[in-house]
Amino acid sequence: MIFVRLYLFNRQFHEKEINLMNTPSNLKYAKSDEWFDADSGRVGITDYAQNQLSDIVFVEIFVEEGETIEAGKAIASVESVKASAEIYSPASGKVSAVNKDLPNKPEVINTDPFGAAWMIQLEGASAGDVMDASAYEKYCEERAH
Repeated sequence: MIFVRLYLFNRQFHEKEINLMNTPSNLKYAKSDEWFDADSGRVGITDYAQNQLSDIVFVEIFVEEGETIEAGKAIASVESVKASAEIYSPASGKVSAVNKDLPNKPEVINTDPFGAAWMIQLEGASAGDVMDASAYEKYCEERAH
């Protein structure tokens, strides 16, 4: 994954910053910056979120396998060198798996937020208030200004 920051200049020489982030189109996104994969049931934090947090140094997952959760429930906490954040589930369902390796390697959130850094997996999941990749990109762009 590569995060690129481009600077464009228009004819009046006004600087405009554009951030290119990774937003896979097969995922759904919550306004609180979590992603949900309806096919696998996996949940994690977005590329935008990990970039805003910077170097992640700590992860604690609050939920356990077998637990039934609702969309919006706090499922984890992450801490970086800049800030800490609660992570909320963007979907409801039964927790079928927890990424037990993630607390031992929190930095993987910065390098692979949509792969090895998944947090939980839900069975029989139902998405909460989520948006597609295009809408999420627009939402992130609006927040940047």
